[in-house]
Amino acid sequence: MSVVLNPFDDAATTAGVIAATCRWLELAVIGLNLCPFAKAVYVKQQIRYAVTAATTAEELRAELQHELQLLEQANPEEVDTTLLIHPQVMTDFIDFHFFLREADAMIKRLGHEGNLQIASFHPAYEFAGSAPGDIANCTNRSPYPTLHLLREASIDRAVAAFPDAGAIYERNIETLRRLGHNGWNRLFVPNPS
Repeated sequence: MSVVLNPFDDAATTAGVIAATCRWLELAVIGLNLCPFAKAVYVKQQIRYAVTAATTAEELRAELQHELQLLEQANPEEVDTTLLIHPQVMTDFIDFHFFLREADAMIKRLGHEGNLQIASFHPAYEFAGSAPGDIANCTNRSPYPTLHLLREASIDRAVAAFPDAGAIYERNIETLRRLGHNGWNRLFVPNPS
């Protein structure tokens, strides 16, 4: 499922954004098993891809609020999670990082605390205390800045079904360190036909 908010001038741009995001999901998130919960919603087509051409923080805030309300009201069997992809705003990771505080405050202000939460992905993602080139940062690196809106009930069910969910982060870092930067980059090189 995909939707366009504040659309780009041409459909090809939006289609390219969604295609790059799906490729990242398939090859990295699911392919490397960085998130063992992602495959089920991907296969069932329960992910809403909300692509925005927003260029200001104000536009992104409005669209985030809209998407939070939609996810809260949607049937989880149809839309379990939303990727709000915003290629033209919050492209600087520091700006994006500080915007996440506003996003979390919005969840509380709208009364969604305990029901919805946000995970963050960015092409230049850096964990606190890590070097920019640390391969571990790639666990949260996506093709475009992306706010992943999640239902807490879905997370709780997935964690209950996954043994030792607390070890996912460490396992991901180990996977990426084995893979290295060259392996990570090769993931996204198209296979010759």
